[in-house]
Amino acid sequence: MRRLLRLRPLAAALVAAALWSWPVAAPHPIVRGFVAPATPYAAGHRGIDVRAPEGAEVRAPAGGVVRFAGWVVDRPVLSIDHGGGVVSSYEPVATTLQAGDRVRRGDVIGTVLAGHCASPCLHLGVRVDGAYLSPLLFLGGQPRAVLLPLGPDGR
Repeated sequence: MRRLLRLRPLAAALVAAALWSWPVAAPHPIVRGFVAPATPYAAGHRGIDVRAPEGAEVRAPAGGVVRFAGWVVDRPVLSIDHGGGVVSSYEPVATTLQAGDRVRRGDVIGTVLAGHCASPCLHLGVRVDGAYLSPLLFLGGQPRAVLLPLGPDGR
């Protein structure tokens, strides 16, 4: 619970400051949405899958420094450190970038490869201080949750 409370101000500040641009060209049909795991090691879907044709350009949604570019298990992955504990990841992506390379918002960072979804898609993940959040919070596609007061009958 402490970790969640610590993440909220940072995530809210990022969303309020400037929304990220989508990493692939429109339209942006989401094939599979974000499903938060119950615990750090539980099942879940730690990102969103956006349908995109094989070979489509993948662009940096915000500026940062490449943290990782290489293979994870059976697919190529690229991660960008955006500062402030925020890291985005993309898979499967062919790239010529290497760890330490700087990227600006809108720079081409790679191309979509087949292999993650039944038809080609880009998996986009976002971590803040190591905890996964829905990328839609950064892309402007997820409204903020608003808690409403309970009625007199408790509903």
